[in-house]
Amino acid sequence: MVIDRLKNAALYFGMHPRMAEAFRYLQKTDFSKIEPGRYEIDGSNLFALIQNYDPKPREKARWEAHRKYIDVQYVLTGAELFGYASLERLSSVAYNEAKDFHELKGEGDFLQAAAGTFLILFPEDAHMPGIAGSGSQPVKKIVVKVLLEK
Repeated sequence: MVIDRLKNAALYFGMHPRMAEAFRYLQKTDFSKIEPGRYEIDGSNLFALIQNYDPKPREKARWEAHRKYIDVQYVLTGAELFGYASLERLSSVAYNEAKDFHELKGEGDFLQAAAGTFLILFPEDAHMPGIAGSGSQPVKKIVVKVLLEK
């Protein structure tokens, strides 16, 4: 997992061939004019999920990971508590291949993700986003999904 600010995005362009395009999308798009939903940048190779939500209580959150995609989660506005654990620390509950959603259970660590923060999450990075905590606020988040293969 990587956590940083958008102004440092160029440091991570070399992590994957589509990473520079993912960050350029985050840097150049006026998200105030875009409604929540899915937006294709390069078909299923690279797309964005625009989300607005109120962080939820931790007991309603689930650990997740993805096998086919890298997540670049960018908190545009608001703040949330964000869980992280190495995949090897958790137990598998189920994997939905069609949604590339691996549900997990176990314990991990938590950090505050404030506006302007992005997180890069690889398949070995289990995460629990969108949690209410001290200082959390309604969130507008952009999740850019970067296909690993192709």
